[in-house]
Amino acid sequence: MLDNLIVARPKKRLFLGLLLTTEFLIALALYGVWKISYLGLENISEYLPAIVGAFLIFISTFSFGTVFNMIFAVKGLPTLKIFHRYSFATIRFLFPFAVRIGKIFGIRRRQIEGSFVAVSNLIFMKSKIKVPANKLLVVVPHCLQLASCPHKITRDPNNCKRCGGCNIGDLMKLSEEYGFVFFVATGGTLARQIVKKNRPQAVLAIACERDLMSGIQDVYPLPAVGVLNIRPNGPCFNTRVDIEEFKKVLRQITY
Repeated sequence: MLDNLIVARPKKRLFLGLLLTTEFLIALALYGVWKISYLGLENISEYLPAIVGAFLIFISTFSFGTVFNMIFAVKGLPTLKIFHRYSFATIRFLFPFAVRIGKIFGIRRRQIEGSFVAVSNLIFMKSKIKVPANKLLVVVPHCLQLASCPHKITRDPNNCKRCGGCNIGDLMKLSEEYGFVFFVATGGTLARQIVKKNRPQAVLAIACERDLMSGIQDVYPLPAVGVLNIRPNGPCFNTRVDIEEFKKVLRQITY
């Protein structure tokens, strides 16, 4: 039960704190590199150290601005749209460093991934992205299907008999009601093929923290939002989804 509560309520400030720490350390490293190479640059041209320094300051300032823009969004403060556009690119670059720093402080990767998904969803919502329902692709993992079910629904969810044993039938019903494209995938490779084939304007995915994080980054710059699954029986086995939460997100991003 405690595990499910952690999955349902990832803390955005965890990932943002790690991003900010990563930014600070990278800025220090860039300054160190610039300081060490100063004489060599000066030997090439007396203006080169200033030019390189100004470029590094610009990159660091812009990157810090992107992270602070995310922090302002979490706090409900005004944000600048120009930074929204580069948020995912910044996250994609900094995430591996953030994971390593988190490991030093004993923070589990799954916690960081869950926090990433929460921040990513927030950026999606703050960007006020809305797409026609028929241009939205909803992708869910095969573990959402009851393990004992004899009907194969990957690639063709219409094979679902809607017995009520799992959430697939609920999602099929919503697909008919709203008109979004719905697929059940067995893994990341198939999910990417589905996205490429359908060319949606946005993706809504249900999965665990790890799969959502990798999926959101894989489809970038295509906008994607994630809903964490519920794992009463552990990972990858008879998982569930909060249908009310899914419907809430669905209404926010479609028209």
